[in-house]
Amino acid sequence: MGLSEGVVKKVLLSYTYVAIWIFLSFTVIVYNKYILDHKMYNWPFPISLTMIHMGFCSSLAYLLVRVFKLVEPVSMSRDLYLKSVVPIGALYALSLWFSNSAYIFLSVSFIQMLKALMPVAVYSIGVVFKKDPFKSDTMLNMVSISVGVAIAAYGEAKFNTWGVALQLLAVAFEATRLVLIQILLNAKGISLNPITSLYYVAPCCFVFLCVPWVIVELPVLRESSSFHFDFVIFGTNSVCAFALNLAVFLLVGKTSALTMNVAGVVKDWLLIAFSWSVIKDTVTPVNLIGYLIAFLGVAYYNHAKLQALKALEAQRKSQQDNLETGRLLEERDGEGTGKKNETED
Repeated sequence: MGLSEGVVKKVLLSYTYVAIWIFLSFTVIVYNKYILDHKMYNWPFPISLTMIHMGFCSSLAYLLVRVFKLVEPVSMSRDLYLKSVVPIGALYALSLWFSNSAYIFLSVSFIQMLKALMPVAVYSIGVVFKKDPFKSDTMLNMVSISVGVAIAAYGEAKFNTWGVALQLLAVAFEATRLVLIQILLNAKGISLNPITSLYYVAPCCFVFLCVPWVIVELPVLRESSSFHFDFVIFGTNSVCAFALNLAVFLLVGKTSALTMNVAGVVKDWLLIAFSWSVIKDTVTPVNLIGYLIAFLGVAYYNHAKLQALKALEAQRKSQQDNLETGRLLEERDGEGTGKKNETED
């Protein structure tokens, strides 16, 4: 009975972490849309908003790592930081800037549909950088996802070319960042969790964003003399953004990255439903058909990844069992030889 209770407790905790992550991810997306949209809070400054997030997250990450020492920092040389973290920080800055900018032009539901292209971008860039092998069946699946997203885009009632371009660029930069993390950090034995990632990457990201901010948004902010910094809005928005990173830390640490991918699919459907029912964004039947095709492609991709991981784990276990069997046989042979020598003596 004790084992059964333990299993139930573990399952309930896993579902709790998933629910927290979905809620916070959902909240951050809707909150960002609310702040940036002309018809809502009407503060169309995505670079400024991203810089507020990065400044706040950098400060809290520093406190957690250096002051309270709740998270262990990673051993990292200056050379490694400049060659690995700085490029990743630059890509993260561009990804966040463009993805937040897209909220000004596109609906929440359509943005989630476009984000279904992420596996396509990650796999394609992985093949280009020779991180992933080219497989015709995987590429065919990527084509099906792309076709689904194209159908969803065709059915979009309020299609905006500039907004779509921004979101696609955000997906491309984010996919490149994810591949470079594997090449520049993971391959060197360095693993960053969401907190240490913010500790190292967020300040770098903030510095990179300063350049376009000075050129694009600062002159406009100076002219709008009526603007005053709303500590409640931007404070709670930044807290939600940081809490989301903590939730990722908990979710991946206590379950798996694949669980987060599955939870992400649930979150996307919830956002589409919320966007249609509450924000009153137009979601057409063609939208839904296209996204359903893309969704099935992404689901198959995640399933294939899970099977590959299971096969790899089984192979490792088999190798360990063979090594253990070999070691036991050697010990047995050694004992037999020892006894034989004793008998001869």
